[in-house]
Amino acid sequence: MARTPSNMLPLGTIAPEFYLKDTNSSYSYSFADLKGKKGTLVMFICNHCPFVHHVIEEIVRVANDYRVQGLGIIAISSNDIINYPQDAPELMQDFALQHRFEFPYLYDETQEVAIAYDAACTPDFYLFDISDKLVYRGQLDNSRPGNGIPLSGSDLRSAIDGIIYNRSINPEQKPSLGCNIKWKLNS
Repeated sequence: MARTPSNMLPLGTIAPEFYLKDTNSSYSYSFADLKGKKGTLVMFICNHCPFVHHVIEEIVRVANDYRVQGLGIIAISSNDIINYPQDAPELMQDFALQHRFEFPYLYDETQEVAIAYDAACTPDFYLFDISDKLVYRGQLDNSRPGNGIPLSGSDLRSAIDGIIYNRSINPEQKPSLGCNIKWKLNS
């Protein structure tokens, strides 16, 4: 199990635009289509990563708690499905159904979106304010597979509360840690 940290895209970066197919609905969406009235959370996840499996229930709780408050929620998988067929779009749909996603799970076939976001691992979290400026990138919380720390979502929840309730967001942010993005060999 690789332990790859986030690259920590600079705060203030404008959300890179994309147009990707949603494996849950078969529609395609842009960032602009899915952004929330209060801000937008973009998550890079995948079906097979043990780090994602460890946090997926908390990710869904965070999404359910905040989407009703105006936060746009977007999950993206960018993994190479030739070498990692367990991350294929039809299995993404199964994964989303199994975990009761109420948000789009987009497939980044070309990996251009992961490159634009400088995504490095799964899970990797990017929180944008109403002006589409990056205000948080980093970990969900301090829990990792096998470390005994319970999931709370505290780091991400604190940042989301900051944009929803107009509170300051700590610029000292810890990188997420997870499996590396499975890049295509010709990328």
